[in-house]
Amino acid sequence: MIILGISAYYHDSAAALIVNGEIIAAAQEERFTRIKQDKIFPISAIKYCLKEADCELSEVDRIVFYDDPKKKFSRIIATFISYAPKGIMSFIKVIPSWLQWKLFIKHEIVKNLVKNF
Repeated sequence: MIILGISAYYHDSAAALIVNGEIIAAAQEERFTRIKQDKIFPISAIKYCLKEADCELSEVDRIVFYDDPKKKFSRIIATFISYAPKGIMSFIKVIPSWLQWKLFIKHEIVKNLVKNF
């Protein structure tokens, strides 16, 4: 069983590869981009992990993301409600990105993997 773990889009994006329960490789994207706390999709980190394991993306059995976007969105909404109306400006600033793509992170991950592999 080969599992690729991905963390991205918030801060410190990274990838890790687990083969049969053993961590084979892990890396933060900032190691490759030299951008502190880089949040972009971790293409270089994924490529590094696959290379260390001597495998291709097509051999990966599962791809997992570190967070459940729907649960996180629920927490954000609950926080805004508890601070209403004081947090309206933060709400206006944050919500568009959630409604445009963060709630649909699976699509973003697939798009990035198809584009780069």
